[in-house]
Amino acid sequence: MAIKLTDVAKKAGVSPTTVSRVINNYGSLSQKTIDKVNAAMKELNYQPNSLARSLQGKNTQLVGLIFPTVAHPFFGELVEHLESKLFELGYRSILCDSANNKEKERNYINMLTANKVDGIIAGAHNLGIKEYEDIALPIVSFDRYLADGIPIVGSDNFQGGYLATENLYLRGARKIAILTGSQESDSPTNDRMKGYTEFLATQGLEPNVYQFHTTARSTALKNLDIKRILENEDIDGLFCTDDLTAILAYNQCRTLGIKVPQDLKIIGYDGTKFIQNYFPQLSTIAQPMTDFADILVDLLLQRIQNPQQELEANYVLPVKLIQGRTT
Repeated sequence: MAIKLTDVAKKAGVSPTTVSRVINNYGSLSQKTIDKVNAAMKELNYQPNSLARSLQGKNTQLVGLIFPTVAHPFFGELVEHLESKLFELGYRSILCDSANNKEKERNYINMLTANKVDGIIAGAHNLGIKEYEDIALPIVSFDRYLADGIPIVGSDNFQGGYLATENLYLRGARKIAILTGSQESDSPTNDRMKGYTEFLATQGLEPNVYQFHTTARSTALKNLDIKRILENEDIDGLFCTDDLTAILAYNQCRTLGIKVPQDLKIIGYDGTKFIQNYFPQLSTIAQPMTDFADILVDLLLQRIQNPQQELEANYVLPVKLIQGRTT
């Protein structure tokens, strides 16, 4: 049987109104009374109704997180930081895995709206989600343009691409290729390739661009494409715009007998703790994960507390080079 507010009141020896005041942090109550009510709620495992709170015009203390997949080390680590930060501030998270599926993302947006969440942090990369233009909820975006008026937080992707390519060059590479995504979205991550081409232009070198379309792309198929490139293209440097692709390339080099870094220098991008712990030999451009979480949460709370507050359109954080043994 569901535990009711009146059950908590009876257990604590107070009135239902007092329990409501403790839950909503309203009115003047002694610490002894607050402790009694909290102890009763804990003992009875009573969960306040967030939707009922929202219908009374109060915050639900719920935040939606929309990301492609937590199976990816980068998004998994970022979501972990976000959830921890939100929990510290009294918010609970609803995680929505969009799985690069536009309809799934739309359904999650509608679900979060129906559940009266206080706000959304979105970092998926599906195209053509018009709901973001009309939704009344506070929203902050990670590394993706959603709609006018929604602030974007991300790293300095241009500088990261420039720095990665420069590192390959300084290590002796001259035929430098890039493995990247399709560049179809309005994601700021596209600037990684712009940084790559800009550095090559300063040295009078020609770009070698290989793009992967991420939709429904299997790792096996990606591996075959990387193998084909390594077997047939004349390159001595490889910039992969994410670390997992860089590891696939490294493993293919070992299979094909290509020596890294003697024959081919490889650098990735993201620099998660997972990669640093389990593949420390990889040179990579590290993104400031903790800073991402802090700023995303801070901006969202500003929007929740003052919806009319003007925020900057873009918040760009610096990256750093982690020099491994693959360059």
